[in-house]
Amino acid sequence: MNHKQILDGSMIPRTVKRMFDERLESRHDAGSQTAVMGLRGESHVVRLINISDNGAMVIYPGMPHIGEQVTLQLLDMGEVTAVVRWVRDGRIGVNFAD
Repeated sequence: MNHKQILDGSMIPRTVKRMFDERLESRHDAGSQTAVMGLRGESHVVRLINISDNGAMVIYPGMPHIGEQVTLQLLDMGEVTAVVRWVRDGRIGVNFAD
């Protein structure tokens, strides 16, 4: 039996709020900054929530797959390649690949 499963964030529920932020780099509030996200050959305007040296959180109502590659066109960094690390409630977290 071959069952294809897609990791989209719904399979990994978080029932307990994080007690500690174990991320090493600091996040910077992006205010109302927007970016253009490339996903599956299409461009989408997204709103940045926060950004760090290694990644970002964006508002995107679609459902990218965890591990899927995207690009983000950022005002101060140009286009960067990133990988989707989590998806939840219309937000996604990405790590920059470069």
